[in-house]
Order: sequence, then C-alpha cells, then structure tokens
Amino acid sequence: MATLAPTPRSELTDGYITTASAEVSEARRWWQLILGIICMSMIANLQYGWTLFVNPIDEKHRWGLPAIQLAFSIFVVVETWLVPFEGYLVDRFGPKLVGVGSGILVAAAWVINAYADSIGMLYAGAVVGGIGAGGVYGACVGNALKWFPDKRGLAAGLTAMGFGAGSALTVYPIAGMIQSQGYEAAFLKFGLAQGAVVFVLGWFLQAPSGAVATRVRKAAKAQVAKEHTPTEMLRSPAFYAMYAMFVLTATGGLILTAQIKPIAKVFNIADSPASLMGFTVLALPFALSLNRILNGVSRPLFGWLSDKFGREHTMFAAFAIEGVAFFLFPKVGHDPAGFVLITGLLFLAYGEIYSLFPAICADSYGKVFASANSGLLYTAKGAASLLVPLSGIMAVNAAGWNNLFVVLGVMNVIAAILALALLKPLRAKVPTVAAGS
Repeated sequence: MATLAPTPRSELTDGYITTASAEVSEARRWWQLILGIICMSMIANLQYGWTLFVNPIDEKHRWGLPAIQLAFSIFVVVETWLVPFEGYLVDRFGPKLVGVGSGILVAAAWVINAYADSIGMLYAGAVVGGIGAGGVYGACVGNALKWFPDKRGLAAGLTAMGFGAGSALTVYPIAGMIQSQGYEAAFLKFGLAQGAVVFVLGWFLQAPSGAVATRVRKAAKAQVAKEHTPTEMLRSPAFYAMYAMFVLTATGGLILTAQIKPIAKVFNIADSPASLMGFTVLALPFALSLNRILNGVSRPLFGWLSDKFGREHTMFAAFAIEGVAFFLFPKVGHDPAGFVLITGLLFLAYGEIYSLFPAICADSYGKVFASANSGLLYTAKGAASLLVPLSGIMAVNAAGWNNLFVVLGVMNVIAAILALALLKPLRAKVPTVAAGS
C-alpha cells in the first residue's frame, strides 16, 4: 500500500511559521543582518569621523567652529527627522530601493564636502548626507527588527554597532590622509568608496514575507504588541516618555562626538601621550579609536542584556553609568590617561540608546510598522543635536566644559529614573493582543 509522505511540522507563533525550512530561513535572516551591519558601518564616518575634519576646515576657510559645527547639527537633524518618511518607504516598498538610493546620496555628500568653498555648500553636503544616512538607518534597523522578533535587542544592537564602531578602523587612515593629502582628498576618496559599498549591498536587502519560514520566540508570551500605526503610536503617552528619555541621553553623546577634539585641545592634551597598562600612546587618536569600538560594542551588549533582563532595567543601569561618568569627567578628564578612560566609559554607556530604543519601540507598538515607528522615535536624536552648536558657544574654556559635564550628568540621571518610574508603568498600559492572533 502506498503511504503518504509525512506533512512537514508547522507551527504558528507571533505571526511567523516554523517549518522544515527553518534552517534555510535562519541563515537567510542572519545574512540580512550582516548586510545591514556592513551598510551601517559605511555611513559611520559621516557622524563619527566629522570631528577629524572640523579644525582643518576652519584652518583653511576661517568660518569659525560654531558655524562649522552647525553643519554637524544639520546632518543629524536631517538624518533623524526624515527617517519616519524613509521608514515608511521601507515598510511600503522594502529596504532595497531605499538602500540603493541612499548609497548614491552618501557618496554625493562627501564629494560636496570635498569641494565646498562656502559655508552654504558645506551645509548642502550635510543635508544630502543626512538624507542618505537616514535612509540606510531606516532600511537596516527596521529590517533587523522585522527579521528578529525574538531577539530585537540583540539584532538592533548588532545593526547599530555598525554605525557606532564602523569608523574605528578608519580613524587613523582618515587622519593620516588629512595630514598628508588634505581634508578634501579624505572626503573625496573615502566618500566614494563607502557610498559604492552601500550602493552594491543595497541590491541584496530584503524584508521577510509571510511565506518565509523563520525561527520565532522560544517561549511565546501570553500577550504581544498590537500592531500600532505611526498615528496610533503618537497618541500613546509611553511614546513621549521614550522620546524625552532619548533626548536627555543622546545630547551628551552627540556633544562628545562632535566636540571631543576641541575638548582635548582646551584641556591641553590634544598632543599629549597617555600611559596605559605599560604602553604609551597619543591620548586623542587612541581615545577616538577606543571610543568608536566601545560605542559599537555597547549596542549589541546592552541589547542582549535587555533581551534577558528587560528594557527599562537595562536603560536604568546604562543611563546611571553615563551620568556618573559625566560627573567624573571634570575630575579625571584633564589627565591624558584619565581622558582616554572616561571618554571610553561614556561612549560605552551612550551607544546603547541606538539598540534599546528601537527594540522597546517595536516591543510596544509591533513589527509591521517597525521602520516608520522607530524612525519617529529616532527624531529625538535630531532634537538633541540642536544643542551641539550651543555647547560650543557655552564651553569656550575648561571651566565651561566642566560645568556642562555636570549638566549632562544630571540629564542622564533623570533619564535613568524615568525609565523605571514613568516609562515602565506607561508601557504596561499600551494595548496588547493574544499571542499568535
């Protein structure tokens, strides 16, 4: 008698189906994550390499540091505030279209910066770069949240790690090229190379579909996030608690990112050696590289911790650490070795916001509109960036920086308290649905 082949085991959990093809899908989703990490690393220097160009630009054109740093704020504002629209495009048309177009814009931005002979042209480059970087961010982070509903913190953290640590390996090459060939050559050559990588890899980005089998949560919860549209999310009080906390914690990290070289110069350690564990290195270049690495490592590290111990509890710990580090900066930051160590601790605690906030947003408001929703929350980074030029005006000497660090420490402590005292109870009131429904 003929026998029928057994039907592959199938199980529906949280909207995803697991079948015999799960292993193929598991490899596929990790491949998509790797593509996102690489693309994110290619746009990192638009933000984290900027500090290397500030003084050379000013030395040539004499536009003044506040005017030049305004380009940094313009970049961050455009990058963040357009992400909701770019995230909508990702949700609607998929990450490929947005990724490929963004690669072209990333290269164009650096080319504009290379030939900028007026402050207005420099600002134009910041606008183009912001659009391109925001597109890459929306495509890659949103895609990670959708492919990994069971490991959102880790997936968002690994993807954001590319943006945080992607510039670590290029700090010395860019600084060397600026020294030997001029900042214009560094803008041109690195920009074209990085934009080309995003353009090529963008063609391979794909969003998961209902037909794609993928592993899901090992233990499904009784309730999962209801799929909230961006409009519905904007009516939720928990969103505004997240937004306020994002602004409070992002401000200090953005100020350090844009101003760390000027800070080192004011503290008279820009060209000073630092002795660490028996090795002597120049404090500023070593701090720049170490900060990029720790900033990147913090994102998957704290994302993984939040998957294990909860988003709000992890936020409380990270924000408290950053607050304490800012309080310590005036006491230890004037020593070259102390400067390296304290800035490293600050970037370790700062980088996690780019994994925890996207993850907690998707946890609360669902995965269908994850790109657009997390993009709306990401605009908080743009709001925080508006304080960067102001910090340059306020902190023109060491005493000014010391006072500013105390203010930034207070802001992070407030955010830590809000994580448990406000956000956690508000999130408990966000509507949920039965798992698997």
